[in-house]
Amino acid sequence: MRRRAFGLGLGAFAGATLLPAAFSQTRTTAAAVSMPAAAAPLKVGFVYVSPVTDAGWTHQHELGRRAVQEALGARVQTRYVENVPEGADAERVLRELAAAGHQLIFTTSFGYMEPVLRVAREFPQVKFEAITGYKTAPNVATANARYYEGRYLAGIAAGRLARSGVAGYVAGFPIPEVLQGLNAFTLGMRSVNPAARVKLVWLDAWFDPPRERDAAVTLMNQGAEVLAFHTGSSAVMAAAQERGRLAVAYHSDMRSVAPDVQLLAVVHEWGGYYTERVRALLEGRWQSGNFWGGVRAGMVRVGAFGPRMPPAVQAEVLAAQQAVADGRLRPFAAGRQAVRDNQGRVVIPAGQALGDAQILQMNWLAEGVQGTLPP
Repeated sequence: MRRRAFGLGLGAFAGATLLPAAFSQTRTTAAAVSMPAAAAPLKVGFVYVSPVTDAGWTHQHELGRRAVQEALGARVQTRYVENVPEGADAERVLRELAAAGHQLIFTTSFGYMEPVLRVAREFPQVKFEAITGYKTAPNVATANARYYEGRYLAGIAAGRLARSGVAGYVAGFPIPEVLQGLNAFTLGMRSVNPAARVKLVWLDAWFDPPRERDAAVTLMNQGAEVLAFHTGSSAVMAAAQERGRLAVAYHSDMRSVAPDVQLLAVVHEWGGYYTERVRALLEGRWQSGNFWGGVRAGMVRVGAFGPRMPPAVQAEVLAAQQAVADGRLRPFAAGRQAVRDNQGRVVIPAGQALGDAQILQMNWLAEGVQGTLPP
C-alpha cells in the first residue's frame, strides 16, 4: 500500500506541472479541501497489576501491547498504566482511561474483574477485556490461557530431575487458575515418579519479591530440589540461583536472573490474541465472549531450556508438548488408576477426564501436594 500511494503521489505532481499556473493552483486547492481527514487512531489501554520488569507476568503482557503497536502501526495508539492495585484504585484508573477516549481496555489480573464490570456499565460504548476474569457483559469479554498445560510439561521435567522427588511451589492465591497449575505440575511429576511430592507455600500476594524470596528459601530448607511458583516476579528464580537449586521459570524466560539453574520456562504469549482483538474492533466485528487458549492456540509453550536440562528429558518434554497440541495428552485425564486429591478422595475417575467447566471450578489439591487450602 505504501508503494502504491507513493506512485499516485508522483503522478499527480507530474500532471500539475503541465497545466497553467492559475488552474494548477485552483486544482490543488480544491483537492486539498475535498480530501478526507485521516482517521484518528484507535486508543487502546492496558492496566497492569505490577510494575513492568524485565521478566514475569506483566512483562509478557507488555510484550503483547508492543506486538499490537508493531502489527497495527498508526491505526492504533496504545498506553499502559502499571502497578495498579486491585479494587477501588483500579476502578479509578479504568474510569480515567475510558473518559480519555480509550475505546478498548485490557485488564490483566483476576481482581480487576468487578471494577471492569462497574465501569463498563458507565461507558457502554467502550469495550473491555478482563484477562483471567470469567464474567462477561455486552461490552466486556474475558480471556485466559491454559497455563496448566505448560505446568504439566514442567512437572515432567521436575519429576525427572528431582532425585529425592521433592519440589517446592510458591503460590499467590488459591483461585482455580492457581490450583490448576499446581495440580497439573504435581500430576506431571507423578507421571514419571509416582512418589513425587510438592511442598506448598501460600503467599497471599501476586507481587511481593521479598516474601517470594523468603518462601523459596523456606522450601529449599525443607528439601525442595526443584522450585516452581505462581507469583509475579523473578525472586524465586534468583533465590534458586543463589542456592544452586533447579527452578522452573513462569510467565517468561528468566535465564537472565537464573542462568545456571533454570530448568525451562513456561511462557505465555499474548501478542497474537491482543492483536486479533484490536483488529476485530477496527474492523467492526468485536464481540463479547470468553476465550481460553493453550498450547494449541500458541498462548502457552515450554522452552528456554537451561544448561542443566538433559537432552533426553528435553526431547521427552517437547514430545509431550506436541501431544498436548494434538489433543493426545490431557493433563486432567485419568488412566487405569483414578486421580485422587491429597485427602484421598477420587477427583477424576479411572478412564475419565475433566471437562472445561470442572477445570474452571477446581477447588482441590492433588495427591502428592503437601499443603492445605486456606479456609
